[in-house]
Amino acid sequence: MLIIEHNPYRIAGILSNATAREMQRQNVKISAHSRVGKETESDLDFQFLSYISRKEIEFVNKAFSSIEQNQDKVNYSLFWFLNASPFDNTAFEYLKNGDEEKAIEIWEKVTEHKDVNSKNFSAFNNLGTYKLLSLNKSDIKSGIEAKIKLIESDYFENFVHSVADETYTIDKKKQSEKLVDVLLDQFKNKYSSSETLQLFSGCNGTTQKYLSKKFTEEPLHNIESRIESCKKKRKTNSSNAYEFGLKLFTNTKEDLSILKSLLGTNDLKYKTVADQLAKEIMQCGIDYFKEWQDTKDPSKEGLKLLKYSKSIAVSSLTKDRVKENIASIQEWAETAPIQEDLAYITDKLKKAQNSEDSLNLARNLVTSCKPRINNIRMVLGSNDEFYLNVSSAIVGDSLSILISVVNYEQEVLSNPLIYHGSVSSLRGTVKEAILITKMMSDFDMNHQTRAHFNKNKEALIGLEKQIFNATASTAEKAGRLAGRAAVTTARASQAAAVAAGTFAKEMKEKNSKEGGCYIATMAYGDYDHPQVLELRKFRDDFLSKTVLGRSFIRFYYKYSPRLVEKLKNKQVTNSIIRKALDQFVKAIKK
Repeated sequence: MLIIEHNPYRIAGILSNATAREMQRQNVKISAHSRVGKETESDLDFQFLSYISRKEIEFVNKAFSSIEQNQDKVNYSLFWFLNASPFDNTAFEYLKNGDEEKAIEIWEKVTEHKDVNSKNFSAFNNLGTYKLLSLNKSDIKSGIEAKIKLIESDYFENFVHSVADETYTIDKKKQSEKLVDVLLDQFKNKYSSSETLQLFSGCNGTTQKYLSKKFTEEPLHNIESRIESCKKKRKTNSSNAYEFGLKLFTNTKEDLSILKSLLGTNDLKYKTVADQLAKEIMQCGIDYFKEWQDTKDPSKEGLKLLKYSKSIAVSSLTKDRVKENIASIQEWAETAPIQEDLAYITDKLKKAQNSEDSLNLARNLVTSCKPRINNIRMVLGSNDEFYLNVSSAIVGDSLSILISVVNYEQEVLSNPLIYHGSVSSLRGTVKEAILITKMMSDFDMNHQTRAHFNKNKEALIGLEKQIFNATASTAEKAGRLAGRAAVTTARASQAAAVAAGTFAKEMKEKNSKEGGCYIATMAYGDYDHPQVLELRKFRDDFLSKTVLGRSFIRFYYKYSPRLVEKLKNKQVTNSIIRKALDQFVKAIKK
């Protein structure tokens, strides 16, 4: 420690309680030796001290002038040795002979676990000085404690009067602060702030309070200025926000640690600056993530800064904000490896919703999405809720398409307004739909979708059986009626078609018995419209009674469905037909 190695008393080669006469005699001796180029040695040039030269007379004179005033004598004496008791006298003899252990043993014997008194106050000072020269932090800590204990004792006055005039009085509190200031200056480039504070950790409340004041002003200023600097850089260049946030965390770590140890986490100053720091580091992480999330995976860096922020935050409000952002980025990070597959599936589902329903559409949706959803499964696992929802969406949309196609086929087969289908077409559609559902069975689904899927799959299988049974029964009946009249054969063929359209059976039976007024129904838009009822009555009560009328009825039912298909969406034509039919109904009512 330089304050000891270059102490004026050490340069002068005297103890700090040397008398004025001893000081004068030593000064003359050194000056005389210096004039003839001779080195002056001292009994106090102990082996544990570095070499010092006393040839330069100006260097020596400056040392003597530094210890002329009482305050200076006290200041420098606290970092040197004095002989004020028989214990000191014996210890110095050992030191002169190079036996440091014996000397320390003597001083520790009269100071360890003891209070300062009139006989050992010098031992506290001497032991403290020796330990401050050590490279061991534990020794330095003990040396500081010995010095502080001496200054704050009732016998510090004895020490002062042994090195300065007996009339001199001193403020112990100020002297303690001066000692701390000198030590802090000595430790400045040797130890970190946290290490320095640890060296003072054994001191009492007064010293701790002074250290708190000394150590909080600068760290607070450092942290606040670094926060502002980081904020400006982040706002102008968010692409480098991670580097800014990381540097802010690293450069403020020690200052924040000092504030925490000195003030505690409940202190308002600490809470305020800690939360400000946490918010800025968090914002760096957020801005960096937002800047890069569309071009690469920035979640690792973003989460790193947010976790640093979480470790700093004090208030519950700040902690909650950090947690929310951590959760959001973690959720994104979990899906990052599947972003491409997820985007593909989303695009497929969107296009399917905007396309015309068909078996090919459903099949393509299932086959194209299957490898993609398997990739997602490998990343997230088969029980992951997000994965199950995506997989269920594919099944749900594909199933909806199949249901729409099958329902349309049944409607085409049964609806007299648009009839142009065939039993074989419906049978083929249902068969293909069942094959596609088998492909869909391999998909994982949530409970609700699985139940819906199973229900519709069973319905399709049931429909296929119904079509097969109805078609087989009709074919057998048609064989038995093969020898009958043409009208009977035609009716048998019609019955076969009706049986094949299972889902529209009642509608077809009604039309086969009563006959449907296809064109009239199209024009009026209702099978039971009053005008349509009148036309059916005319058919049954008049036309069916004559040969010519029955021929017309057969001709009408053969060609009118095709005409209806062509005219069903032509509103102007339908309006003309309605007017013509209105006049015809009016005529037959007369």
